[in-house]
Amino acid sequence: MTLSDIEERFAPPTTDEGPGARLREAVEQTMTLAGRGLVRIRHSPHHLFDVVVLPIVFTVMFSSLFGGAIAGDVGGYLPILVPGVLVQVVLAASVSTGVQLREDMNSGVYDRFASLPIARIAPLAGSLVADAVRYAVAAAVTVVVGLVMGWRPASAVGVVGACVLVAVVAFAISWIFALLGVMLSTASSVQGVSMMVLMPLTFVSNALVPVATMPGWMQAFADVNPVSHLVSAVREMSAGVWSTQIVYSLVGAAIVLAVTVPVTVGRYTRRD
Repeated sequence: MTLSDIEERFAPPTTDEGPGARLREAVEQTMTLAGRGLVRIRHSPHHLFDVVVLPIVFTVMFSSLFGGAIAGDVGGYLPILVPGVLVQVVLAASVSTGVQLREDMNSGVYDRFASLPIARIAPLAGSLVADAVRYAVAAAVTVVVGLVMGWRPASAVGVVGACVLVAVVAFAISWIFALLGVMLSTASSVQGVSMMVLMPLTFVSNALVPVATMPGWMQAFADVNPVSHLVSAVREMSAGVWSTQIVYSLVGAAIVLAVTVPVTVGRYTRRD
């Protein structure tokens, strides 16, 4: 799907549309641009390299490093580790959203989108929706690697639900990185700042080690860290337990979306 194909699909809007029709058009335009992102992934499979390799490296490395110290052996550590790695790799995959956005903006692609009679949010949301494929691949690879190494979750339905929950939260987090993509001037700066934001959140949490083993000030941060709530939700869902941790994660994602979406769209439309 080329840019010319996209331009031909978008007809000028009519003047007598109601709010419902405009919303429907915005959704259709978002999905059209999401299709562009999927085509780009199909023609450049290397964009999936990180979400395939990271789950393998993290699961094997962390289980070997921490398994004996924390749980006595690798098998006993996997129920703790695999949900933590699942959250880490999917959230890490959302960083590429801002990087790709900045690359497209620097290349002039989004200037062409801005000239089309489409909803302002469509180019941004379309790119973010397309990245859901990356989240699905990262989650699937993590689960498969965990199963191969001996992880045996109590509920298959819970595992699927946990993957969906993590993908929803990652979609919300990706709007933060999209905002960085709009604000910063280069893709490398977006990558660097995004990792500075993400690394403390994912590692200063209960993803890899018990919070009780951390220094007091770090425990205080880990206890309120949204990533810790998400990891706890994934662990409980994998064990067949559905608790309020799920609600906490969804509410947190909703708050992030409510704050970042209007700010990101506003900065995007007002940029030089």
